[in-house]
Amino acid sequence: MVAIVFVGVAVLFSFIPVGLWISALAAGVKIGIFTLVGMRFRRVPPSLIVNSLIKADKAGLNVTTNQLEAHYLAGGNVDRVVNALIAAERANIPLAFERAAAIDLAGRNVLEAVQMSVNPRVIETPVIAAMAKNGIEVRARARVTVRANIDRLVGGAGEETIIARVGEGIVTTVGSSESHKEVLENPDLISRTVLNKGLDAGTAFEILSIDIADVDVGRNIGAQLQTDQAEADKRIAQAKAEERRALAVAREQEMKAAVQEMRAKVVEAEAEVPKAMAQALREGKLGVMDYYQMQNILADTSMRDAIAKGGPVQGSGDSGKK
Repeated sequence: MVAIVFVGVAVLFSFIPVGLWISALAAGVKIGIFTLVGMRFRRVPPSLIVNSLIKADKAGLNVTTNQLEAHYLAGGNVDRVVNALIAAERANIPLAFERAAAIDLAGRNVLEAVQMSVNPRVIETPVIAAMAKNGIEVRARARVTVRANIDRLVGGAGEETIIARVGEGIVTTVGSSESHKEVLENPDLISRTVLNKGLDAGTAFEILSIDIADVDVGRNIGAQLQTDQAEADKRIAQAKAEERRALAVAREQEMKAAVQEMRAKVVEAEAEVPKAMAQALREGKLGVMDYYQMQNILADTSMRDAIAKGGPVQGSGDSGKK
């Protein structure tokens, strides 16, 4: 019986957080023992709620048990919200519990936001390249000092939007400059252009300053583009020239074929001459003496051609012997 009683008392005290209730009473926080038992049934850790209540009460905050339990059951971080409220109270930043809970449930780190409101953060952009009107590339890197705007944390854009907008401002400023020398001589042109655009609109931050950390001269993109264009024009001209050459070669081959065809016709016509002469001899239209006279004329013509070309005279030896 003693053992059973001892086990029963142990189970009772383990289920009923008497120690937490005594701690809350010692800290001046009024919370009922049945409220702690109810937390057990609602699957809310009593130690988390009691410790957060003690911290809030010592800091002078008016936070109730129901508010903390509701925030925990909604999936929020109770301890972080209480710490953020205490930090905001110490920094004299107006922040209600409902606002802090909404920021926490939205996925934002409310404690970090309060700390950033007190101690602004410096966001450094990556190296952003832009081209001036003279074709010279300018590479710039900026440092943006921002402070969290608690009223716009819910629904406001994050750091990525700030970096993107600053990059857009750098590209706009450099692209509108007549020469890259203007940007190198006056880097504050970028800062003024970016600040005048109101880049913090719709974001969870307030931009305090934009400082150009580094400005360098990059590639001569204009000259490179002209070189690429010239190379492309050269290739086009070479292609057209190759096309014309191919057409000329094809035309030459066609002319050679036409010459061979005409020569074949000449040979064919010459082959008809002996036939015509034989027909004329048979019909009596051409005499034998006429034929020999024509042969002598051909021989004389051949001799004259040979003499004109400086070659040996064909048939002169045979005619002499005859």
